Amino acid sequence: MPCRALNYTTRNDWQAIREWLDQRKDPDTKVDTLVRDILNTVKERGDDALVEYTRKFDCDSQEKADIRVPKEALKAALAAIPDTDVAILEESIQRVRTFHTNQKEKSWWTTDADGTILGQMVRPIERVGLYVPGGQGGETPLISSLIMNAVPAQVAGVGSIAVTSPPRKDGTLNPHILATAALLGLDEIYLAGSAWAIAALAYGTETIAPCDMLAGPGNIFVATAKSQLIGHVGIDMVAGPSEIAILADDSATPEWVAADMLSQAEHDPLAAAILVTPSTELAANVKKELVEQCARLPRKDIASKSLTNWGAIITVPDLKTGANLINLLAPEHLELSIADPWSMLGSIHHAGAIFMGHTAPEPVGDYFAGPNHVLPTLRTVRFSSALSVQNFCKKSSVIATSANYVSEHGDKIARLARLEGLEAHARSVEQRIK
Repeated sequence: MPCRALNYTTRNDWQAIREWLDQRKDPDTKVDTLVRDILNTVKERGDDALVEYTRKFDCDSQEKADIRVPKEALKAALAAIPDTDVAILEESIQRVRTFHTNQKEKSWWTTDADGTILGQMVRPIERVGLYVPGGQGGETPLISSLIMNAVPAQVAGVGSIAVTSPPRKDGTLNPHILATAALLGLDEIYLAGSAWAIAALAYGTETIAPCDMLAGPGNIFVATAKSQLIGHVGIDMVAGPSEIAILADDSATPEWVAADMLSQAEHDPLAAAILVTPSTELAANVKKELVEQCARLPRKDIASKSLTNWGAIITVPDLKTGANLINLLAPEHLELSIADPWSMLGSIHHAGAIFMGHTAPEPVGDYFAGPNHVLPTLRTVRFSSALSVQNFCKKSSVIATSANYVSEHGDKIARLARLEGLEAHARSVEQRIK
């Protein structure tokens, strides 16, 4: 498993690194065409199309009546999983809810002496659809994704939430997904996966009511479907493969750094795991640890491919240069595995989530700490942010102006309108100041 070894000294070295990493986002036009056909088919044929796709790819015995999961199944799943798991899920949900409650925005108003009232009304999106991948054969359910998407929507005040996830071969969902939905107070769960599930949430079928916004991770078919529906519905983001960058000095523990890199490499063959360090000794030791630890992983084939193609240990002359490179990489996850991470925090301008010091590994954020783990990838963190309560809200401006206001400012407004060649705009105001 040869992990790429690179050097970065000045901005002149960035171009080659960028060209290498940019290969992870090459579009697949074949997928675009396939997804477009799936969206149109579900739009036209509704439940019939959902059942056909599900029978072909997931469960060959599904009927229309099976699309919605009975509420009783959620209660049964909650009773069936271990009490210790229930307690862990409850605590995770509560921590995520507490963090996101701090993100809530309020409507606000300003008033002027002439009676003018201006303001902004914050309202939740009415109906949201969430996609939850089933994992390998339905046995590695992405329960954390359900929590991370549902909680900020609930905190925002979304009143109607639909969840879709692909069924297992026997037509069921993993009980941990159903139990998590029950703990979240969700009962609108549907058995549908991939692009046809996204189409159903966007357009609606006989069984599934259409949604105003879609959120949740998925494979390239899910991501492509969401991107093709922009403008018809809102979406959270089009996420690419996972990535982690670790800025480390000689105070870092090689075993820990390697383990953290592998925590992302095991996600996907396209996942990127990059160590940036001024310590040649750490670089050598981490490289050795990557080989030894990867060989012991259940998903070693995935992790090995990821590290071979998209992993790197990049040596820099000092931490300041390393921070400059981190800002160019603009990673989804960043670990500051250095002796004094707080001294470096102000130098980091582009990172989705920042993990401070040696005892804050990335999985803490994935599952438990509270901040959202749905993060921008492929350098889009330069202009976008983690999933938040704001994603599930919309804002309306409110304008109340008096007759005196229009009389005082009408001529100026009309002049601006005529500068743009919009005579009817000007006359709309002038009608009120005759």
